[in-house]
Amino acid sequence: MQTINKIGNSFWYMTPVSETDRPIVGMVVGKEKTLMIDAGNSEAHAQLFLEMLGEQNVAKPDMVVLTHWHWDHIFGLSSLTEAVSISSKATKQEMEKLIPLSWTDKALDERVREGTEIEFCSSCIKKEFKDHRDIQITLPTVVFEGELEIDLGGVTCLLKHVGGDHAADSVVIYLKEEKLLFLGDSIYPDIFSPKPNYTTKRTKELTAILEQFDAETYILSHSKPISKDEFNAEMQLLKAAAYYIEKCNGNADQIKLEFARELNRELNEEELETIEYFVNGYMAELDNRVL
Repeated sequence: MQTINKIGNSFWYMTPVSETDRPIVGMVVGKEKTLMIDAGNSEAHAQLFLEMLGEQNVAKPDMVVLTHWHWDHIFGLSSLTEAVSISSKATKQEMEKLIPLSWTDKALDERVREGTEIEFCSSCIKKEFKDHRDIQITLPTVVFEGELEIDLGGVTCLLKHVGGDHAADSVVIYLKEEKLLFLGDSIYPDIFSPKPNYTTKRTKELTAILEQFDAETYILSHSKPISKDEFNAEMQLLKAAAYYIEKCNGNADQIKLEFARELNRELNEEELETIEYFVNGYMAELDNRVL
């Protein structure tokens, strides 16, 4: 069951659901305006969030910002008609490509066969839209490049395009007064390639940007809020894996050996998976160079 939680004085969020891939959606409440973060994976998702906020006497959003173009973060936008919608220019461009698509079971299955959709997303869409499939792609009305700062009255939100392997258009939202950074899906791997992967170049660029924020709480869209120590541990793992993938020229066994030697213990499941994703990315880039 999804629940509503509050962090600090101005941030509310609703917990995610893995079965239908509902990510966390957030609301920043200022003295003058409110900003919703992501639109949810369906109109039902977005409206449930607003209903639960209403029970807490939280006003409807004046604005809604999209962290990136993936379906689970944008399909609810069509129901948020009273809010000004905001995204990066790149996010809007990617969303425009979705407008001609059909979302029937047949169309989804065909795109999975073609390799233009993945089975995970197809399955989750079918589960989320089990009774009806009236999906409308609503484009954002305000776009920005680089970064955009919004003053909600006592709460300042910095929207910054950070990219990354998961989605090149990824945007994070930093609540300055709360020292809270909404990461969205930005630090997740690319799951839309034949094999899930990270690349060293994008990882180095992303971690360098994210570590500049003076945050104490971090929100990952498909997980739970994490502390600064937990975030730092994530960054160290990504940077270490990127380092060893280059040092060992993508040799998985050598990477595991040297990384375990450095840590002076056996690698855990998360570390092994991260190494696997970096190896996948390394091999994919190597194949592209050969071609």
